[in-house]
Amino acid sequence: MTASDDAPAVPVPDRPTILAALRLAARAPSVHNTQPWRWVLDGTRLHLYTDADRVLTSTDPRGRQLVISCGAMLHHARTAFADRGWHTDTVRLPVSQQPDQLATILFRPWPDPPDGVHTRALAIDHRRTDRLPMVAPRGFDGILPGMRMLSSPHGVELDVLDESARPRLAAASQQTEALRRDDMFYQTEMDWWAGHPDTPEGVPPSALVSDAEFARVGIGRAFPSAPHSMRRDHIEDQARLVVLSTDGDSVMQWLRTGEALSAVLLECTAAGLATCALTHITELPTGRKLLANLISRAGTPQVVIRVGTAPEDSEMIPPTPRRPLTDIFTVVGSH
Repeated sequence: MTASDDAPAVPVPDRPTILAALRLAARAPSVHNTQPWRWVLDGTRLHLYTDADRVLTSTDPRGRQLVISCGAMLHHARTAFADRGWHTDTVRLPVSQQPDQLATILFRPWPDPPDGVHTRALAIDHRRTDRLPMVAPRGFDGILPGMRMLSSPHGVELDVLDESARPRLAAASQQTEALRRDDMFYQTEMDWWAGHPDTPEGVPPSALVSDAEFARVGIGRAFPSAPHSMRRDHIEDQARLVVLSTDGDSVMQWLRTGEALSAVLLECTAAGLATCALTHITELPTGRKLLANLISRAGTPQVVIRVGTAPEDSEMIPPTPRRPLTDIFTVVGSH
């Protein structure tokens, strides 16, 4: 008998559990719904990599939003595994010479995760990016402490902007889009990723808004316009504006921002609230500077989130498409 024969087996979920957890986790939000992640199982460990083919070279040349997207996927995956009884011991940026490897997960049984894990796991399938006008978020003050508690372990601060900041942020949003309007590469990239039906990626027509609907929101990325419609025509947007910020602007902080973003979005969804994460304002220095002056402490703004309540007479926003699991998950070695 060899020493390796004596070694206790490393606990790993069975294949159906891994596939089910990753299939659910793939519902994570990502910039332009690019889904820029890859998972590799090496027998005992699960590794998260970026997908370099999905970098938005004009919109996101540093890959900041790509890494934030992967961070959201990482948190979704850890939530899905926890709900299935598995603790995920996670090493972030495990190999400095491999910048595309963002995390490595080792598993151990977790028979009694906190109740909130199950609630957030259930919310994964119900979360949508809602670009339409919203009414004020019901019960917002009640869940705000929980949102902050979920963000802080990731080194991410959560600020709620005062209503007086809305006109300034709307102006910054419009200025960002004006600067982008004549950027041929940006517009070509946008047209590639948005507005096409029957594809497993990108922002489909069903997730877009008309010019009239967009005008009543005022703060958002200008995607290709949907055909004229007047959904929720009786309201002007009353969503609260939440900012996630970090102490610096490193790859680790981008990854942690994505994890915090996932936790906040799922917490809001579980509370029956609608959300829309926005990164376009933080793409250019002018927008970042404005946001930095609006938050309560020195920091680097990463993401703005609109949080509101969808009117009760609203139609359910359909889910955006997802790539097949075979495109994002591979197995090497034996399992």
